[in-house]
Amino acid sequence: MPELPEVNTFQQYFNKTSLKQKIHAVQVHDGKIIRNVDEDTFVEKITNRKFVSSYRRGKYLFGKMDDGNHVLFHFGMTGDFKYYEDEMDQPKHERFVFIFKNGYRLGFDCPRKFARILYLEDLEKYIEEVGLGEDALVISEEDFLKKMEGKKASIKGFLLNQKIIAGVGNLYADEICYQTKIHPASKINALKPRHKKAIYKTMKDILTTAVNRTAYYKDYPDNWFFQWRVEGKKAPKGKGTVKISKVAGRTTYYFEHYQKLYD
Repeated sequence: MPELPEVNTFQQYFNKTSLKQKIHAVQVHDGKIIRNVDEDTFVEKITNRKFVSSYRRGKYLFGKMDDGNHVLFHFGMTGDFKYYEDEMDQPKHERFVFIFKNGYRLGFDCPRKFARILYLEDLEKYIEEVGLGEDALVISEEDFLKKMEGKKASIKGFLLNQKIIAGVGNLYADEICYQTKIHPASKINALKPRHKKAIYKTMKDILTTAVNRTAYYKDYPDNWFFQWRVEGKKAPKGKGTVKISKVAGRTTYYFEHYQKLYD
């Protein structure tokens, strides 16, 4: 599933291709992906509008229109944008498409149909209703540490909880735990203040690096855990063997012995 860095890349693509362009028409091929209005209402509300800006919070991307309303793009596992001119280039699993006055199109492709598209008249109300936490790249160290106070959950469960911090998913949570040498199942209340500060700093560093490299995995540093995330694989310099278990309900990769369990 796309996490914060991947959605940041989607945002850059959206901004580059689709802002300030009049939407001449909207075609919906599969209305089930639009969750809170019917497809006719979606088409009516967006036709002849323009996207004037975008806002990303964690894994959520919001396109703001010239009437102040928003379209939420939540990409699920396989959602993606494609900007094209020739109808022959239409993505195979396009669910809907914005057709701009200049003749180009922004299609939303989603093979597995797990994406969620919403039309929002009150962005702040929606964020409050779903309880979306502060963005992982925006939250301050002070606020991050405050959110840890009194928590007994695993550190991985904490990082994955989008109501606490928005944007970190399974892949980057494992990376954060690896780089801080902390076992993902470690209990927050068993961690020392220096561990918690290290987790915050490492989270910021990892996400910033991934964003700067447009979430292109082949460009990630060679010493990242991502490179060894295969069960049974031996790590360089005798750091251990990759193990798999369930932590916070998610498949979790870690180096046995190298990452210390605090419980």
